[in-house]
Amino acid sequence: MKDNNWREEYKAFTTNKKHLELLENGPKSLAQAWILGALYSRWKKIKGIKDPEPPNCQSSYKEFQSRIQKLKLNNQ
Repeated sequence: MKDNNWREEYKAFTTNKKHLELLENGPKSLAQAWILGALYSRWKKIKGIKDPEPPNCQSSYKEFQSRIQKLKLNNQ
């Protein structure tokens, strides 16, 4: 799903003048960029759009050590 026009769609969900101005003109400061990001997150929640789960990249030190040992044995 493309969300290029999310700002236009979100205008229908708010009457806050500051939010409407921000949606029209874009952020002028870091704080405004944070607010715009929050509005985007809210729009995604309203639309039911969910971000995919990040991959599980966890490992233990024990697993790391066993991989190192295998590499050492293969290189000998």
